Amino acid sequence: MTAISKLVMFVHTSSNKKKKGIHLSREAIVRLVMILIAAITLLVLAIVFRETLSDVFYKNFFKKNGYINVLTGLGNTLIITFGGFLIGLIMGILVCLVNGSKSNNVAVLVLKQIAKFYSLIFRATPVVVQLLIIYFIIFASSNISTLIIATISFGLNSGAYVSEIIRGGIQAVNKGQMQAGLSLGLSYRSVMGKIILPQAMSNCFPSLCNEFVTLIKETSVAGFIGTVDLTLAFRMIANDTYDFVPVYLTMGVCYFILVVFFTSMLSLIEKKVFKNARA
Repeated sequence: MTAISKLVMFVHTSSNKKKKGIHLSREAIVRLVMILIAAITLLVLAIVFRETLSDVFYKNFFKKNGYINVLTGLGNTLIITFGGFLIGLIMGILVCLVNGSKSNNVAVLVLKQIAKFYSLIFRATPVVVQLLIIYFIIFASSNISTLIIATISFGLNSGAYVSEIIRGGIQAVNKGQMQAGLSLGLSYRSVMGKIILPQAMSNCFPSLCNEFVTLIKETSVAGFIGTVDLTLAFRMIANDTYDFVPVYLTMGVCYFILVVFFTSMLSLIEKKVFKNARA
């Protein structure tokens, strides 16, 4: 190859790299411009209607201390979400391990059928129906707080879906690793706990994050049993002031901010924690 040919190839390669860089920078610029336009639009609207907006917010959230209900609802929503997800994660792992067991022990076979029935029931019925049944039937004669009942209910519902997520993560792990572990004399429990599950959790982490975000939105029905979650807090304000449009729009913005915030945090955790695991 002549020196001229090499020079032409170098220029062509450099040109392609520059084009690729320009494309990426243009995409970023377009995104920033759109965000800037939206921010300026919202700022202009806020300035133009500042008196109206201030009156509306004062009437709905400060005149009768409505913001206290909102803060209470936000706290309860987060408690139900985190508590329910923790219960769901524990239940999901247990159900997945029971269903994946190769033992022919009668007790294990019975547990396997119970686990399958549990998963089927909670995946085949709406979460609000489960919430009402658990509150009005199972805990009908108890004095347990509605917040705890809601957390248990959402946890049980989440566990059925988490078990399927983890099952998919386990199936993504090379089957030869299980066989190799068993051939070395390790028990099924040891291989699963020390080799398979850590890799499975890495595989299914994005889906678990999605389940967590979904749980935030599903908690909006907790008010059916009297738990003051974020949705019920805004409904109480709207029913009191009859300003349904601004109150419900504010509620939508609150859920949007919550979902975006936790989605960003979970994405950051995924990049930091599982970066080396997937390399």
